[in-house]
Amino acid sequence: MGHRLTKIYTRTGDAGETGLGDGTRVSKDSQRVHALGEIDELNSTIGVLLAEQLPEDIRAALSSVQHDLFDLGGEVCIPGHAGMGEDRAARLETLLDGYNRDLPPLKEFILPGGTRAASLAHLARTVCRRAERALVALARAEPVSDAARKYLNRLSDLLFVLGRTLNRAGGGSDVLWQPGKSAKAAKPAR
Repeated sequence: MGHRLTKIYTRTGDAGETGLGDGTRVSKDSQRVHALGEIDELNSTIGVLLAEQLPEDIRAALSSVQHDLFDLGGEVCIPGHAGMGEDRAARLETLLDGYNRDLPPLKEFILPGGTRAASLAHLARTVCRRAERALVALARAEPVSDAARKYLNRLSDLLFVLGRTLNRAGGGSDVLWQPGKSAKAAKPAR
């Protein structure tokens, strides 16, 4: 890390611009900065999940993901830079296969919920999908590596499977969607 932050505020962004990793100044509402913000929020959401009691293997996997997301942010913050290799998505696929192997096959849709940790994994999954959409939108306007997009796609799948895994680790099971259940819900008392 070339520059250490000794002063947190710089006032350079007061006019609505920010600096990218290559020194370029861009508007804070640019697609690139938007994608960076979504990746940052995803990383923060995973940080909240890591504050829970988790099985050690899941903790290690998510900690590794946080480092990957910082690398991904570095890639996005320097236009034209490719820092994410195909090996990162392949590592997620290996994790996915391992965790999914121990789960019963899905025959129905599930709702995000169950244990607090599982619910947070599902929340992280939705934030991941949003980050992926932001990266896809950026890729329409500027070059973005295929590996970066693939990584976020695999990560959202992993977070889904971890939600299921964490429900089981917490002594519960999937929360199954029951079509039409809201129509059958109890009517308010009169």
